[in-house]
Amino acid sequence: MQRLTTVMLAGCLPFAALAQDAASEATRTAQAEVAGRLPLGDPRDEANARRGKLAEIPEGVILDKNGKTIWDRRSYAFLDAPEAPDTVNPSLWRQARLNAVHGLFEVVPGKIWQLRGYDLSVMTIIRGKTGWIVVDPLLSEEAAAASWKLFADTVEAKSGKLPIRAVIFSHSHSDHFGGVGGIVSPEQVKKAHIRIIAPHGFSEEATSENILAGTAMGRRALYMFGSILAPGPTGQVDTGLGPKLSSGTIGYMEPTETVPEQGGTLTIDGLEFDFLDAGGTEAPSEFVFYIPAYKALHTTEVVTHNLHNILTLRGAQVRDALRWSKVIDAMLLKWGGSAEVAMASHHWPTWGAGEVTALLANQRDAYRYVHDRTLFLANRGATLHELADQTAEAPVQGRDFSTRGYYGTLNHDMKAVYQRYFGWWDGNPANFNPLPPKQSAPKYVALAGGADKLLAAGQAAVAAGDYRWAAELLNKLVFAEPDNREARAALASAYDQLGYQAESGAWRNYYLAAAATLRGTAIESLSGNGQSRSFVSAIPTAVFFDALATRFDAAKGAALKGTFQFILPDSKETVAVVVGGGVEVPRHGVTDAAPTATITLDRKTLDDVMLGAAQFPALMQSGAIRIDGDRAAFMSWFALHPPADPRFNVVVP
Repeated sequence: MQRLTTVMLAGCLPFAALAQDAASEATRTAQAEVAGRLPLGDPRDEANARRGKLAEIPEGVILDKNGKTIWDRRSYAFLDAPEAPDTVNPSLWRQARLNAVHGLFEVVPGKIWQLRGYDLSVMTIIRGKTGWIVVDPLLSEEAAAASWKLFADTVEAKSGKLPIRAVIFSHSHSDHFGGVGGIVSPEQVKKAHIRIIAPHGFSEEATSENILAGTAMGRRALYMFGSILAPGPTGQVDTGLGPKLSSGTIGYMEPTETVPEQGGTLTIDGLEFDFLDAGGTEAPSEFVFYIPAYKALHTTEVVTHNLHNILTLRGAQVRDALRWSKVIDAMLLKWGGSAEVAMASHHWPTWGAGEVTALLANQRDAYRYVHDRTLFLANRGATLHELADQTAEAPVQGRDFSTRGYYGTLNHDMKAVYQRYFGWWDGNPANFNPLPPKQSAPKYVALAGGADKLLAAGQAAVAAGDYRWAAELLNKLVFAEPDNREARAALASAYDQLGYQAESGAWRNYYLAAAATLRGTAIESLSGNGQSRSFVSAIPTAVFFDALATRFDAAKGAALKGTFQFILPDSKETVAVVVGGGVEVPRHGVTDAAPTATITLDRKTLDDVMLGAAQFPALMQSGAIRIDGDRAAFMSWFALHPPADPRFNVVVP
């Protein structure tokens, strides 16, 4: 994530904004069908979401030290209404209302608490023998600090102040470790010997995630999380996995120890923890754990109250649905019947040994269904886009809300499984090397008999409630004529209805953000998050140079040859960047015998550049960077690394 200013959306129209549509008759009918077939009035989840509440942050507002708002739930007061408006899928509305419950909750009396509703994720606090064990301190330091204060003011005010003895990072996604600096400092960790415990492979995965493809992932994340939408019944209501992302500072601390791949037990502040490795499921580095003394199971993000993503809309490496189901089955075999409460890094806990067992079994079955039905159909010739349309939702999804597609969906998860095994191509040679949309779109318009006829066909599809077909048609016209106001308005109308009907918070957000883009009404805060120095400093130098290589302009630099030797005195590292043939190859730890130029700078200086606190030209003038050898060649090479514009178009060419 990057700290960027708020700007109007790139590609917005040079005319007055267009009004958003109301729910159509087809959408109202679809919402009624969902409400009629699901037991939306089942009170058990709401009872669990509110169980044990002790206190809350007033109005759900969190500010940073400068008074900037990084979390504010006041604009989500519309979720107080029990009945869904016709512009929100009633099942998603139910999930959003449950995620909107915020505060400090007692999970196991006097032993375990959770802070929920103050970030996308959940922070858990466990009572050890002499102090506190904190699990997953949220995404941002400000949210974590405010949540910890609520805990201290409520629990410690009665039981007495105790030290933090350990912090557990359950997995390598930043919304589960980025706030650590809000509860402990590096100095405290060192002085008090606070244990920072994580799964094996954590450091590499946590600091490398999104670095190589971060610009594109961040751009798509704006749509997926609805960050460029205003909250409201026709806008962002939830992500499905949690309310939204906080917009504070993302930090990092290096683990003091890791749990090996085989798992096992650790005694943490006098309390036994039994760990099971879950790497390769929701995250490449992940574990779940059980606390026998409290009969409490922490399912991390392997089991939450929704069907998760096998491949997120923002982009990521495809996950392994088969392993996911097997890890859940291993949890069921190991702790089913013993665990009396299951809690996760998102959503609310489940209490009762029987209920926990059912939760695990149902979640296992959902991921197994996704995997096995995909291969069942693929092995009979079904292609990427045919799979989901041939597949009814899993039987378990009709009776257990925790398996429904509030975040991931059966549709996209099956496509992701197909991609994992077969790649993006469906096997049809016509689709092996199709024309890019911008090139093919004018041909489709001509084939339809011109823009007016294609527009009329798209508008007719919208009027008929055939929104998927309308989107396919009108997208061709928008890509052929991006300034065609009527085409953009009609496509936005189709996206409105698809978004209103979506049960997935991610799908809803993406559709409605796309519609806002077409209308020119999206206010784009490209990211409210800033990475702290602790996070940037933890990025491996080798990863930094690999990321730099992705910015190399091969077209302009095809004739450039040379080797640029980097020496980082403070970190005692060397990197030789070999350039030639339109590529550059960073060799970490290598010293070239005869480099074209040698660049000496501290790793701390590189961190300043990554944080935006310094620029290379100014650093060169100040002497913070020393260049020996062919300075002109270095300058020519350096100039071939233009930054990517994070505001590139997504739904228009």
